[in-house]
Amino acid sequence: MSMTEFSPSIESRPTYAPLTSHGAAPAIMVADAAGAAALADLAASDSSVMDKAHVVLVAPTAEGPSQIQSLRPLAVHVTPDLDAAGPMLKQLLGTARMGTQLFLAGSEGLMGHMSALATAEGLPLDAIQMEHRGTIARRMQCVHCKGITDNVTTDPFTCSHCGLTLFVRDHFSRRLGAFQGVCVDAETPGVVPDSVEIRP
Repeated sequence: MSMTEFSPSIESRPTYAPLTSHGAAPAIMVADAAGAAALADLAASDSSVMDKAHVVLVAPTAEGPSQIQSLRPLAVHVTPDLDAAGPMLKQLLGTARMGTQLFLAGSEGLMGHMSALATAEGLPLDAIQMEHRGTIARRMQCVHCKGITDNVTTDPFTCSHCGLTLFVRDHFSRRLGAFQGVCVDAETPGVVPDSVEIRP
């Protein structure tokens, strides 16, 4: 699966580039099943990038772990979902050495969530690389109730916490690792546009 091309947008919207090797520097890599292909491309460009890499694989497919193992990283940690990946990433960051790079590959939800966690743990933004692969589903925060809804694919969408119909904005909070959603019918109650699929 190739990298997704996103349309130009506002400044807070994250941008993604192909992952680039820092050689055999210490690394933590977090990827979902689609993002595993980005890690394979990275290793193909420089296999030494895996020499000191801990890979956290989220929600693997049946072939996911074997695909990652074939890249010969220092260690592979398989987690069923983002909730389980979070504590694993915190543990790895807690023992990380100076100069450790964080590589994130996969959905925007995964990258937003993991980058917010990493910066909260003190990792600088310039030590984080992100490459989008797979779904364009977003992680959204309702600005009204502060609840977070994962895997949002339509605009507008219904907040899973308060039930408001929200407009999907491109404004992204790095602190929360989520896009922001605002009530679409606040000024005209009940007047809600038809829902459409989110585009990159």
